[in-house]
Amino acid sequence: MRLIRYRWVLLILVSSVLAACAPPPVFKTTGNEVAVPPSTVAQTPEHFIGHSVIWGGRVISVQNLANTTHIEILGYPLDSSQRPQLQGPEGGRFIAIMQGYVERLNYPPGTLVTIRGRIKGTFAGHVGKAAYVFPLVQVEVSHVWTNEEMRSHRPNVNIGIGLGYWHG
Repeated sequence: MRLIRYRWVLLILVSSVLAACAPPPVFKTTGNEVAVPPSTVAQTPEHFIGHSVIWGGRVISVQNLANTTHIEILGYPLDSSQRPQLQGPEGGRFIAIMQGYVERLNYPPGTLVTIRGRIKGTFAGHVGKAAYVFPLVQVEVSHVWTNEEMRSHRPNVNIGIGLGYWHG
């Protein structure tokens, strides 16, 4: 009986340590966000207009307009810290609408971002020569991920037996 109790304590301790390695989400969730990819919204936008989303992905392009800036993003699933997971399936493209002028150098192509905002509708555009429907998201807040942030806070746990040498 005592051995079983120790195993449970050990299991809880190991689980707690591993959970502590995961960084918190970059944005607080309200519970009102819809968890759908951009491709789903593009198919039936009338079901999602006005809903809040937290989406992320890779910046494709930035277009400054008179009063807003449109950032085209290729969406990817997010991890528990809301970082885009590039090894996951792409979720479709969307356009993040930001108020005012946004410097293109702050969102260069290839940059990884996460945004929180509300779905405004869709825009019928093109990807190359192919017709494409982009969900439009009015951005409330955004986060540009640095390479260091993408690498940091990942569990660095190794289990094994052996000898090693570390020089740091």
